[in-house]
Amino acid sequence: MSDARQTRDPASEAVIAAIADRARNFYETRQMLCTEAVVAALNQGLGGGLTEAQATAVSAPFCIAMGESGCVCGALSGAVMATGLLLGKDGAFLHRQSMRDSARQLHDRFKFANGATCCRVLSRKVKHNKKEHFQQCAGLTAQAAEMAARLVLEKRPELVKQADNAFINRRQSSIGGVLSRLVHLFSR
Repeated sequence: MSDARQTRDPASEAVIAAIADRARNFYETRQMLCTEAVVAALNQGLGGGLTEAQATAVSAPFCIAMGESGCVCGALSGAVMATGLLLGKDGAFLHRQSMRDSARQLHDRFKFANGATCCRVLSRKVKHNKKEHFQQCAGLTAQAAEMAARLVLEKRPELVKQADNAFINRRQSSIGGVLSRLVHLFSR
């Protein structure tokens, strides 16, 4: 686990691990980029209420460090976005301060674990090796999804009972990822 604070609830831990693995699978099969993978895994996995298209629409601009700017890590952006969605779903205006506090916690936990939140800094040592860069980003995607899931379930433990286990435990091969992308492209 990337975070020392564990819920110790086996059901929560299973959901957290499955969400992290699902986000990694989305990324590794090239169905989604970092931000999209984190948002999609948490939204669908914990009942955020967005359609797949809506989740992609709000998260796509943040991929590859905010539109390829190299700034904030896309995985972290996705984690913050999904946490806000899930913590603010039932009364966003009442929970704005809590959502901001959660964003800061995610930022601080991610920075502590990785030494930075800036994509340029995080990828500096691997940017010239496509395979290492890809694997690092897949790992950061899984880690950010795990951190967000843990934070959400710490604050809203009832969501574990509503988790879409069929979705979060589904894995696709690289070929399955290609087929999924093609379906999305041609289903417009």
